[in-house]
Formats: sequence, C-alpha cells, structure tokens
Amino acid sequence: MVVCGDDGLAHRLAAELRVVYREQVVLVVPPAGRRVRQPVAGRARAASAALLDRVVTAVNRGNGDSEGAAAPGERVLEAAEPTEAVLAEAGVERAAALALVYDDDETNIRAALTARRLNPRLRIVLRLYNRRLGQHIEELLDQAAELAEPGAQGRSGPGVDASTTVLSDADTAAPALVGTALVGTSKVVDADGLLLRAVERRPPEPGQVADPGLCTLALLSATSNDPAGAEGSEDSGDQGPQLLPDAAAVAAATGRGTVVLEQVSYSGPPLPAGRARVPPFASLFSRRLRWSLAGLVAAVVALAVALTVVTEDHPLHATYVTLLDLFAINEPAHHQSTGRQVLQLLSGLVGLLLLPVLLAAVLEALGTFRTASALRKPPRGLSGHVVLLGLGKIGTRVLTRLRELHIPVVCVEADPEARGMATARRLRVPVVLGDVTQEGVLEAAKIHRADVLLALTSADTTNLETVLYARSVRPDLRVVLRLYDDDFSKAVYRTLRTAHPGALTRSRSVSHLAAPAFAGAMMGRQILGAIPVERRVLLFAAVSVDGHPQLEGKTVGEAFRAGAWRVLALDTAASASGGERDGERPGAAAGAPGSGLVWDLPDTYVLRAEDRVVLAATRRGLAELLGRRTRSSR
Repeated sequence: MVVCGDDGLAHRLAAELRVVYREQVVLVVPPAGRRVRQPVAGRARAASAALLDRVVTAVNRGNGDSEGAAAPGERVLEAAEPTEAVLAEAGVERAAALALVYDDDETNIRAALTARRLNPRLRIVLRLYNRRLGQHIEELLDQAAELAEPGAQGRSGPGVDASTTVLSDADTAAPALVGTALVGTSKVVDADGLLLRAVERRPPEPGQVADPGLCTLALLSATSNDPAGAEGSEDSGDQGPQLLPDAAAVAAATGRGTVVLEQVSYSGPPLPAGRARVPPFASLFSRRLRWSLAGLVAAVVALAVALTVVTEDHPLHATYVTLLDLFAINEPAHHQSTGRQVLQLLSGLVGLLLLPVLLAAVLEALGTFRTASALRKPPRGLSGHVVLLGLGKIGTRVLTRLRELHIPVVCVEADPEARGMATARRLRVPVVLGDVTQEGVLEAAKIHRADVLLALTSADTTNLETVLYARSVRPDLRVVLRLYDDDFSKAVYRTLRTAHPGALTRSRSVSHLAAPAFAGAMMGRQILGAIPVERRVLLFAAVSVDGHPQLEGKTVGEAFRAGAWRVLALDTAASASGGERDGERPGAAAGAPGSGLVWDLPDTYVLRAEDRVVLAATRRGLAELLGRRTRSSR
C-alpha cells in the first residue's frame, strides 16, 4: 500500500493500514522542513505495532507457524510532490493500492492520472473536496483501467481490483460532528438515500425494557461518564465499549447504555437555489418607515373625509381633489370657503412630508435588494441556535448538514474570502465577520442564547480559546472542539469535564474520523460512513457477498459475527440479476424512497453470491473479512 499526503490524515491512514489490516505501507510525505507534525495517535500506533510484531513473531515461532507472521514495517519516502519518478520509487507499479490524500485537489488528480498510467491494475483512493469533479474523475480513471486491461476492474485478488474511489474527509466527518452537537440526532450516516441514525440511550431503570431500535450497535462503557469521549486509541478507559453485541450480551448487560440504530428520512424542503431570492415585501422597508407611510395614508384619508364634509362633494371627487392639493398641482382656492382653503394648506403640508418618506422608501428598497445576496446578520431575539466557528472545508460541509436538518445556525469567520462564505450566502445563514479571539465577536453571534458551539477551525489554540471564553459567558453551553493532537485533546476534555460537569463537552479529530473510511476503501470496499462510539469507530460498508465464505450461502443470522460485523440491508439494485428470487426477498418496500436498499431482512434470508449487502463492522472485523477473502482467492 502506498500512501501519499501532506497532513495528519496520511500518518493516521498509514497507521490504520499497518496496525489494523497488517499491510506493508510506503508513506510518501513532504521533506522535513515542510512536513506537518505527525499526530500522537500515529506515533503511538507505530510503537504499538512494532511491539505487536515482536510478540506475534515470537508466538508464531513457538507454534512453528511461519506463514502467519506479522506484516513488515512501513517505509517513509520524502518528496515535495508525487511526481512520476517519486511514484515509481514508491513502487506504484507493484502496489495493490494507492491513497492520494494531499490537501490540494489538483495535486491528487495529477498524481492519480500518472499512477493509472504506470499501473492500470492499481486500486486508487482519492481525497477530493469537489464532489462533482470527483464523480467525473472516478469514471475517467475506471474507464482508463478497463481500456488498458479489459476485465481488470472489479476482479478479486490482491492488486487486481483496479477500482477508483473518491472520498472527502469533510463529507466523512461532517455527519459525526453535526450529530455530536445535537441531542437526538447524533451519528448520522447516509447510505444510498437511507439515513441511518445511531442514538445513544441511557441504561434502563430496574424493571424497564430498553427499546433496541432497529438493532443494537454497541454497549457503552459501564464506568464511563463520557459516552462519546475524545478521539484516540481504542483501548482507553476502564472498560471500553462492546461493539456489535449479540442478543445474549445485550440482555445480560446491566448499568450500560446502548447505541441503537434508527432509520430516518429527510422530508424537508429543498435547499435554496444558488441565486439570490427576492425578499418579502415586509422586509423591503423598516418598521419606522412603514409606520410613517401608514401615518401619511391616514392623513390623506382624513383630509379627503374633511373635504367631503366641508364642500358636500362626492367622496371620490373629494379624494381626487385632495391628492391634487397633496402634489401641489391644483388651482389655489382663492375664492372658496375658509374651510376649503385651510384643507388645501394642510394637504400641501402633508405633501411636503411625503417627499422625504418616499425618498427613504426608495433608498431602503434598493438597499434591501442589494444586500439580498450579501451576508445576513443574526436577527434579534435569536436563541437555541448553533454557533459555528470556521467556514473552511469542514465547516462548510457541517453548515450544509445543519441546514438540511433545519437547525438555526450563526457562523463566525475571520476571512471574508473563506471557502464557505458563498455557501452561507446561498443558504441565507447569518455570518459574523471578525476574529473570534477579539472581544465582542461571540457576543454578536448571540453566544449567550445559543445551545451549541462548534469550534471547527484548523487551529487548536483558537478552538480552545473560543470554548473557554464561551464557557465563561454560558457555563452550560454544549461545545464540540476540533483538535488535532490526541494527547492535547484528552487533556482538554478531562479538564473541561471536571470544571463544567453539567455541560456536554466533546472533542473530535477529522483525520481520526476519516482514516478508517480511507483505509477500508484501499482494501477495495465501499465505505458509506463511520460513527464514533466512545473512542472506537464503527464502519458502514457496502460489500459484495461473492468470495466471502463468512457470508455466501449463509442466512443473515448465521452471517452475524458478534463484535465483528452485522448485515444491515440488502442492495436490490446491485442484485437485480437474480430475477428468479426477487419475489422471495422480504421487505421490498422497507427501503427509503429512491433507495435500492431493503432494510427489513429476516434472519432466515440466505445470502447469495450475486447479492450486495450493507453491513456495520468494526475495523478489525472488516480486516478479518477481507483477509480471509484474499487468502481464499490465492
């Protein structure tokens, strides 16, 4: 496996492949002067992997088993850019998979095109932020692989599955970040139009029966007061969570909360179009101007009624004469009654007052149309909203997901040219421009009336400073921090939890959430999403049954492996070839509208080779599933 990148995701991905999947890894990183600091998790896992290698080797030698030796170590190659010579030196021509996780999309695309030419049989995983471009690049590289070596794409075996997978760390991490901040909507994964939500539930009271939801994904730690925790190693805590337990473990668990899966679907209105929307009539004019216009109209009506009484004229004609007097285009009432003359003078005075009001109305209307596509300010009286700090790649994706869930948001951004400013204008989300470390910026975002603070900038110190100041304003505020260093994240979390025990505090690392998805894709699987459970991660993957003896020919109940994987749904769109058994598939209407997934699978349904299923798996469970397939194909 070859991993090329310039940030923490590359180190975490290499560690994931080394420790979990036991793969040989070549890591291509920039020279020492341009390299980012390796995350603590990567260093810790590298050390633990070296120790594990020695232990496993000793055990295998003692058992006389030389075939099951541990995977060799990783090799680090320093290069400024992934040029053709660098990729060749890294061994792309002989590699099974290549991950390009540079922060720049253009660099990843250029390297992917070069790698596909060097090795048409190579499995490529790309990190791209532009989703539409990613779809086109994926189709282009797959087509190039098929033309270079017909039939190579999709064949099983190591180094032969020449598929291309485009992933975004922002898209992978955004649902978890949004779910962490919201009560009752945590841990959301989108599976082909089917929205799956993992909900944490407290331990049931004595005599109370816990609702298992669609299925139980995990049993939370019995001794942990922090169901979500901060990112880091999987083995932290006195008693870690139990992922994918069987029915007996769930029934025997006492004093442990659960993570259950629920099916929800988004049925709200579509997102606004990219162009500026026409503002409503009431927003064209300020309240003071509307009252001024109403007063002038009332004055004109009163003058018209008074003229009708004084002159005994018809009301319509009296109104017409009043308007003529108002605009000073009527003949002077020299030879008429005193009452008529007084009314004419009053009408002229009202006409003089009307001119500045009309001018103000025109200016306000023009200003409203001019700012219809500009940034909005937080409205007065706003409360119960989410304050989102940072509109970079991650913040933009999180903002979109929050608006899809109809959650009110106020954004804070220091750079007026940030990536997500256009998205905020399109979604008509209030934005406060300014340095969040300066006094008054968070107050402008109504932090004292907010429910949640999402600090998602790329600077750990900025996120921490913002959270500390926000907690001084509102101690019970729920906060979610994006922190890069695991040791720093753990220390910050424990201190905040001790100082504010009644408030929800969570720390999240984007690279930690994204690395399992990228690693799974490098092994040839389509990873739909990942959810954190305390300090561990559950993966949702789409897997073809063909070639997996643990799945093929077995019922859904027999295929379930406690602590490793569980079949959740059947992809009927991918299994359309088996028409003779289509009528036997239960729950044909159980999928989400527009989705080819069938959720309601009974335990007696037999999985066929042509089936494609969606399953929840631990990282080691997925590694075991893929490892057995590789050995059988050999």
